[in-house]
Amino acid sequence: MTATATSVGESDRTQPQTAPASRVAALLPRLLPAAAAALSGVLLYVSFPPRTLWWLAPLAFAVFGRVLRGRGWKAGLGLGYLFGLGFLLPLLVWTGVEVGPGPWLALVAIEALFVALVGAGVAAVSKLPAWPVWAAALWIAGEAARARVPFEGFPWGKIAFGQADGVFLPLAAVGGTPVLGFAVVLCGFGLSEVVRLAVRARRTREVRRGAAAVAILGVAAPIAGALAALPLVSDEAEDGTATVAVIQGNVPRAGLDFNAQRRAVLDYHARETDRLAAEVRAGKVDRPDFVLWPENSSDIDPFANPDARAVIDRAAKAIGAPISVGGVVERDGRLFNEQILWDPDKGPVDTYDKRQIQPFGEYLPLRSLIGAINDDWTSMVSQDFSRGTEPGVFTMADTKVGLVTCYEAAFDWAVRSEVLDGAQMISVPSNNATFDRSEMTYQQLAMSRIRAVEHSRTVTVPVTSGVSAIIMPDGRITQKTGMFVADSLVQEVPLRSSETPATRLGVVPETVLLLVAAGGLGWAVAAGVRGRRARGV
Repeated sequence: MTATATSVGESDRTQPQTAPASRVAALLPRLLPAAAAALSGVLLYVSFPPRTLWWLAPLAFAVFGRVLRGRGWKAGLGLGYLFGLGFLLPLLVWTGVEVGPGPWLALVAIEALFVALVGAGVAAVSKLPAWPVWAAALWIAGEAARARVPFEGFPWGKIAFGQADGVFLPLAAVGGTPVLGFAVVLCGFGLSEVVRLAVRARRTREVRRGAAAVAILGVAAPIAGALAALPLVSDEAEDGTATVAVIQGNVPRAGLDFNAQRRAVLDYHARETDRLAAEVRAGKVDRPDFVLWPENSSDIDPFANPDARAVIDRAAKAIGAPISVGGVVERDGRLFNEQILWDPDKGPVDTYDKRQIQPFGEYLPLRSLIGAINDDWTSMVSQDFSRGTEPGVFTMADTKVGLVTCYEAAFDWAVRSEVLDGAQMISVPSNNATFDRSEMTYQQLAMSRIRAVEHSRTVTVPVTSGVSAIIMPDGRITQKTGMFVADSLVQEVPLRSSETPATRLGVVPETVLLLVAAGGLGWAVAAGVRGRRARGV
């Protein structure tokens, strides 16, 4: 009796210990795909600047594709959202540097919804032949949507922007960011299919040659295409050269309140220009043909404030060359983020008003609703900026310089319009002081490197507080500054006027990929309907 009682008691004690373990074992098949989706998103983030681990992007999509393949669209929706969170939460953390986590988390939550929809679509097409092609096109469709809505879009995090150091870069000259991004994603999904088929063949001793050939092609074709596109990448000076100076004046302090000392910011840029002028007179550096100041280098309106006008005038006369000045200008009661072409003899002679202005930074959508949530947020953008309507190409010392102000560099159309308007080189004046020493400036610098190859133009990046840089038409950075230092860069750069296929084609490659995505999704839906009918559902 004692032995029996002991065995029963032991059974009662061990049952509660094994039950949780069995529940965990039952949950693992559900938890592992979710964890893999989120971690592959983090892997994709790690592939982005300032790191040069571009090759991690195809690996991230290989894992993501393996997680999604064969699942239903509802599972794809959830797994896609987790992938989006893993990618975008760390990538966009800089958006909360000065305003706190609320706006950052809200932005990521919204942007990840687009990735979730892509995940649902990829899961649906993953049962089709050649599914990596349809899946990669769907990813580009998701990027196209993110670049347009809501509030005129937010293209940050395009796969192409993480490939400035990668083997796929020449494809930017073929079809811009959509073709470059498609190649990376296709390579990743193709790799996923190659591994899956290899594991299956090892287990079953059966080789599906057609499927294997398509999968291998999905990996090889993007790499072969990039190698074939290499002749499109050149830094040859087609229209001669120009000696350009990029001025980084620095700011009194980082953060949103750097504007509290607006006159100091202007003085810093004038002082750095004066220092450069002294070096030119001493024969230490070549005299520049023209000078490029950053966005917001004069937040004091020089048209309304004689003292600001005098400071810029003196700087232009000291260097003896025209200056592109970034100013905040009020005209007819409207506020503009403006580039001003300042001639040393004539003063201001031309202007460019930023066209793609930043929601929640330069204008506030849903102002009344946001004000009801938090008055502090509305006070940060007390007056909305107005949009420019025309491309900005300044003629500076016989060189046509296309202006793409900061946030605009993320938008395909904004850069292309300047090249089509005759720009022989591009300048991307920016102000990153608001984001302190975050990764934002490196992410934006990588965008400018992609644009250089996409349109085969020299790109200069004058920034208030760094990193300022000079980029060759082949995407190489030849000079750059540190962060939060005053500095100047002077270099003779090539001028070019030929158009790449990407420049000529514009939105055509993206449109074709959208049609491919729609075709694959339509095929998957039709196949699903036929399957349900066959089962009598």
